Amino acid sequence: MTQALLGCIADDFTGATDLANMLVRGGMRTVQTIGVPAADARIEADALVVALKSRTISADDAVRQSLDALAWLRAQGCRQFFFKYCSTFDSTEKGNIGPVADALLDALKDDFTIACPAFPENGRTIFRGNLFVGDVLLNESGMENHPLTPMTDPNLVRVLQRQTKSKVGLIRYDTIAKGADAIRARIGELKQDGVRLAIADAVSDADLHVLGDACRDLALITGGSGIALGLPQNFRAANLLAHAEHAADLPKLAGKSVVLAGSASKATNAQVAHWRESKPSFRIDPMALSRGEPVVQSAVEFAREHDEPVLIYATSSPDEVKAVQKELGVEKAGHLVEDALASIARALRDDGYTRFVVAGGETSGAVVQALDVRSLRIGPQIDPGVPATQSIGSNAGEALGLALKSGNFGATDFFEKALKAL
Repeated sequence: MTQALLGCIADDFTGATDLANMLVRGGMRTVQTIGVPAADARIEADALVVALKSRTISADDAVRQSLDALAWLRAQGCRQFFFKYCSTFDSTEKGNIGPVADALLDALKDDFTIACPAFPENGRTIFRGNLFVGDVLLNESGMENHPLTPMTDPNLVRVLQRQTKSKVGLIRYDTIAKGADAIRARIGELKQDGVRLAIADAVSDADLHVLGDACRDLALITGGSGIALGLPQNFRAANLLAHAEHAADLPKLAGKSVVLAGSASKATNAQVAHWRESKPSFRIDPMALSRGEPVVQSAVEFAREHDEPVLIYATSSPDEVKAVQKELGVEKAGHLVEDALASIARALRDDGYTRFVVAGGETSGAVVQALDVRSLRIGPQIDPGVPATQSIGSNAGEALGLALKSGNFGATDFFEKALKAL
């Protein structure tokens, strides 16, 4: 049995598929698990991605889950490890990026890693330690209004330093531009200065390839999916990996389709608005859920009444989200929507639905758990950062097609493209 080369830990479900998509594009046969598999589970793949739901839980719980994932990945024989978080560095003042990175370094008995959430293909770039989304700084991009992890500081060195007792440094763009050897020399300088975590600038895919080369000997790499661009080539250069030409092939699936949207991001709001211009949709009202109204049953019946795919959504503007959170509380409002969409997905699966397009990291996590999906085979890219996937293990038996989209990702017509891809 072939042992995995790269072991990855992702802090949410859509982030995991985003990373897996990047690795498949690099020719690595990749399997994503939903949560940490059983200790005796063995999966044959070049790369393994363990999808957690740890972005917004307590830092202590995020650390514990991440260490459990690391232990399983080490048992699979992985040679290098990757901690994946969002390309908008979604986190709070207390974590969870810093605490998890520290704990993983401790467990691996290593003393340095980089933090690079850059994803130029999706407009995320880092310069002088500041994260840009398109042409604006992170705190002007709409992320400052995120209901769970508002990002009000674009300087990632400052953000990360507030989360960790480790010293945080910076690998500036002028060093990146000089190539891998210059980056390795800078890493040596930072380590001598007591730096344990360093933000790495990157403004292009070429920068990410160079960074991947420079970090080939690090036990742990942390960042967004973009930094994974340069990792497959390292294993190939060491004669450990042959390019898998058909790594993204998936069998065709028959069955009904549905779109479920729980994200409140700008991108998902635009996608919902585009769909509603010409196609049937049903809105989930959190306040109606809180009053105990039969919203789930009504949504399921709405889907059953249509011969074409429908959109069932709870997506709202930032102001609407804040109003609901003020009335119900942040945690209760989020759980009500996630639980409702998960219940709808389960009911539709029992009705013969086999293809699900899901928008939002927290929503995706709730839906795959409700569908009892244990692992995913990663297929072709739909939009940057979002692949088509197909379930491997499920007590439901029949394979399911899933497109799990981070709220911030995808073109305006993403839902339509995803349905075709599945």
